[in-house]
Amino acid sequence: MVHEVVKRVEELGPELAALAEENESLGKLSDKTASLMRQIGVMRLLQPSDFGGYQAHPRDFAEAVMGIAKHDPAAGWVSGVVGVHPWELAQMDRRLQQEIWGEDPDVWVASPYMPNGIADPIGDDNFVLSGRWPFSSGADHCQWDFLGAMKGNGSGAPIMPPEVMHVVLPRPDYQIIEGSWEVVGLSGTGSKDVVVDKATIPAYRTVLQSDIAGGVAAARAGRHDTVYKLSFGVMFPLGITSAVIGICEGALATHLQIQKDRVAVTGVQVRDDPYALYAAGQAASEIAASRTQLIDGISRLYDIVESGGEPTTEDKSNQRRNQVRCAWRAVQAVDAIFARSGGGAIRKSSPMQRYWRDAHVGLQHMIHGDGVAYHSNALHMMDLETPPGMLVML
Repeated sequence: MVHEVVKRVEELGPELAALAEENESLGKLSDKTASLMRQIGVMRLLQPSDFGGYQAHPRDFAEAVMGIAKHDPAAGWVSGVVGVHPWELAQMDRRLQQEIWGEDPDVWVASPYMPNGIADPIGDDNFVLSGRWPFSSGADHCQWDFLGAMKGNGSGAPIMPPEVMHVVLPRPDYQIIEGSWEVVGLSGTGSKDVVVDKATIPAYRTVLQSDIAGGVAAARAGRHDTVYKLSFGVMFPLGITSAVIGICEGALATHLQIQKDRVAVTGVQVRDDPYALYAAGQAASEIAASRTQLIDGISRLYDIVESGGEPTTEDKSNQRRNQVRCAWRAVQAVDAIFARSGGGAIRKSSPMQRYWRDAHVGLQHMIHGDGVAYHSNALHMMDLETPPGMLVML
C-alpha cells in the first residue's frame, strides 16, 4: 500500500519542480517550497504518533524522499536529512519533544552531528557549548538544531576516552552564518554554517551518541516500536542515500524527455540512435536496482526487529555496504547518460546539468565513503576481526 505522504509527493511534485531553479538561485529553499513540504508531511513520517507524526515504516520515508528529490534535488536532500531527526528526537527526553512539537508538530530540527565543539558540564544538570558547525541543511526553515559535541571534563577539554554527544539547541542559541554556503551543487539546500557562543544546554536536551547507536536511548524513553529499535547507522544514511537515488531518477526522467525530440549534430534523431538508447536503458536499470536494493535492505532489517530478533553486525554491515553501493551505482548511471545528453545539457538553463551537479555533491557526504564500508564488510564475510574504528556507522 502506498503511504498517503508518498501519494502527496506525486500530487505536488510538479509544483516542487517548478521551484527548483529559484531554490538554487536563493541558496536555500524558498518559503513556498518549505510550505509544500509541510503540506506533504514528509518530515513527520518518522515522528512519533503521540506528537503528531506518522511513526511510519522507514521504507515509506525512503520512498517519499526519493519522490521529492526526483522533482527537486535540494528539497529531497533537506527531506532526507531533516526528516530523520524526529526519529532520534523520539528517543530523547519527552520534555524536549514537548518543547519542540507541543504546539506545532511541523517544527523542523536541523543538524549537523559532527563533534565540532565541547559540551562542558556546569552545575548538576547543564552543559555549556561553543563552536562552529558547517553543513546545517535546511537551517533557515528550522527552529532547532542538532549538534555533535565531545563531552567535556569541566575544564574545557574532552573526557578520555572520548564520548560524543548530540545536543539540541533552540534558534536563539545559535547563529546561522550567511554566505557560508557557496557550492557547486545542492545549493538550494542552504546547508550553512552555524555558530554557538557559550550556550547553556539542559542535560535533558542531550544524548550520548553511543546510547542512540546502541538502542539504549529508545528503551529509556519508552519507545518500543520497531522503527525506534533500528540503529543510528541504519537510519541516518537512509534519508541521504534516498535523496541521491531520487536525484538520479530525476536526471533520468529529464534526460529521456530531452532526448525524445533531440536531433544530433549528425542530423540523426536520438530516438534512432541505438547506442544512445542502449545507454539510457542500462542507466534506467542501474538506478532502479539502486532503489530496489536500498528499500529491500531497510525492509529486511525492519522485519528482523519486528519479529523480535536483533540484526547481527554482519546484517548491518551488508546493509551499509549495499547502501553505499546504491548511491555510487546510481550516480555512475547518471554520468553515462549525461555524457550522451548533448551540448545543450551543459547550459545553465538546462535542468540536466543541475541534476548532474547535485548528484555528485550528494555523493560527497561522508556516509557515501566506500572504502571503509567495503573493507569492513569483506572482513565480516571472511570471519576476520574488524577494527573498532570500522564499526562506527554500524
